[in-house]
Amino acid sequence: MAKKPQLWSGRFKEPVDEQVKRFTASVGFDKRLAKQDIRGSLAHARMLAACGILSRRDVTAIERGLARIGREIDRGRFKWSLEAEDVHFNIERRLTALVGEAGKRLHTARSRNDQVATDLRLWLRDEIDAIRGLIAALIEALLGQAARHAALVMPGFTHLQVAQPVTFGHHLLAYVEMLERDRERLAQCRSRVNRLPLGAAALAGTSFPIDRARVARELGFEGLCENSLDAVADRDFAIEFCADAALIMVHLSRLAEELVLWAGPRFDFVRLPDRYLTGSSIMPQKKNPDVPELVRGKSGRVFGSLVALLALMKGQPLAYNKDNQEDKEPLFDAVDTVKDSLAVFAGLVAGVEPVPASMHAAVLAGHATATDLADYLVRKGMPFRDAHEVVARAVREAETSGRDLAALPLESLRRISPRIAADVKRVLTPEGSVAARRHRGGTAPAEVRKAVARARKRLSK
Repeated sequence: MAKKPQLWSGRFKEPVDEQVKRFTASVGFDKRLAKQDIRGSLAHARMLAACGILSRRDVTAIERGLARIGREIDRGRFKWSLEAEDVHFNIERRLTALVGEAGKRLHTARSRNDQVATDLRLWLRDEIDAIRGLIAALIEALLGQAARHAALVMPGFTHLQVAQPVTFGHHLLAYVEMLERDRERLAQCRSRVNRLPLGAAALAGTSFPIDRARVARELGFEGLCENSLDAVADRDFAIEFCADAALIMVHLSRLAEELVLWAGPRFDFVRLPDRYLTGSSIMPQKKNPDVPELVRGKSGRVFGSLVALLALMKGQPLAYNKDNQEDKEPLFDAVDTVKDSLAVFAGLVAGVEPVPASMHAAVLAGHATATDLADYLVRKGMPFRDAHEVVARAVREAETSGRDLAALPLESLRRISPRIAADVKRVLTPEGSVAARRHRGGTAPAEVRKAVARARKRLSK
């Protein structure tokens, strides 16, 4: 049985080398754009009919054929062919086999260049919506934990050393802030993704009297790519998404690192749910935090996708170049990695159980209320720089006696500064420290609960 010629083969004297076919084919990965390709083709065909370029009979046949192809793909019965190179030619060839000449007319007034750009934007738009939903689910898990543990005191760190007391709920809300920025960035990215390239054809537009605005309305695009050269050559939207995805993974990786540290015996701040842990093949006592470790590691894959797309585009002259076939695999991998990481993290975070005794012991071991003592002296009339020096001497005395600052006797504190009175003990407790920070953004339990309520309100919009 003779092989079918390439759809563009009329110009060539000899068939494409088999190795070149394998090297240049993209159907192995771009077939995931099939649904978007069908949607775009349907909108294009209907527009051609509305403009008098295709007959209603042809459009009816095209609609019938594409519906059947969609069902074949959904049921795993569509026969993908390397000979047809990519998702677009595979679908077009099958359509022509099903409906004849009408299938051949579908490509009127378009090129694979504007077709693939449209498919990719449609696909990414849907994936952005899905990712924003997954971020919302993770935020909900964090808010649930923050509300339950709004008053649970733990050490806050700078330079990975005990700095000041905070609450566990307040600490988790920091990640809510990061993830809210991620959702906001993705919404902004979506608006730039959501512009229609179709109608740019190969690079210069088309001589047919098309109605691009009609296609944009049917496909839900907010606007048009205004310049035909840029419409087919632009991949800024993919790069921007990967930059946003890289930041998401930065945030997940930071949280992953903290969970790994906190779950270890040196901290013992949290217990991770067993269903998110694995064992060792040789050490029976081990519970390994593989999920956060993998998320931490997978962040590098997404960073790599961003760098790959930047390198891909930096030297390309206008307009379309075959280089752009290499845009899909990094983008697809970034989307898959971010979605998987967010989904698994939502369940992990929801199942985290804090260890209050360990957190409290760590606060008491680090002179965490030293700044509170300095603030106390300032309220007694001492300039802050002088108060800073007085408290530094108090910390030295506490270390010499093997105690935490909060455990120093009142007499010892008064020898350092006569301004210190009995009311200082309330200031030096971790609970007193966090309760004193009663402002928006502070770690006081009441403020944490208010912040949770505000975050839930934002999330519901």
